Amino acid sequence: MTTAPTTDDVRIRPLERSDHDDWRRLWTAYLTFYESSVAEEVYVSTFARLLGDDPQDFSCLVAEKGGVLVGLTHYLFHRHAWRVENVCYLQDLYADPEVRGTGVGRKLIEAVYAAADAKDAPAVYWLTQEFNTTARQLYDRIGKVTPFIKYQRP
Repeated sequence: MTTAPTTDDVRIRPLERSDHDDWRRLWTAYLTFYESSVAEEVYVSTFARLLGDDPQDFSCLVAEKGGVLVGLTHYLFHRHAWRVENVCYLQDLYADPEVRGTGVGRKLIEAVYAAADAKDAPAVYWLTQEFNTTARQLYDRIGKVTPFIKYQRP
């Protein structure tokens, strides 16, 4: 009998300066999945902001297994016109393909939930593309799909 893989040996923690190369590898893979890319200056500024102390900047949590980063999430707290409290936007979530289905994504989202709770932000939301069916199986279990459709400036 085989046992299902677990995340017992995965640690979720804040991003550190020494994580740069692994972070870049993961974020590049995330962008590639969504058929996107960014300029070098965006990599540089994003990493600096993730490590900064400006409360308006994004934060980053990473999943570490065996001393190697295997997942990341970028999230941001911001004001909301319909609430007194801030809300939390989870912008990026990525797990290496070899750890998908082991609970890494769930642990990262739950860590963002905990960060939101610690900041008294009652709402956490994120977007994904309709075709991202594998991730949506997880999202349907730990989140609630909304009827909103995203538009953006052309």
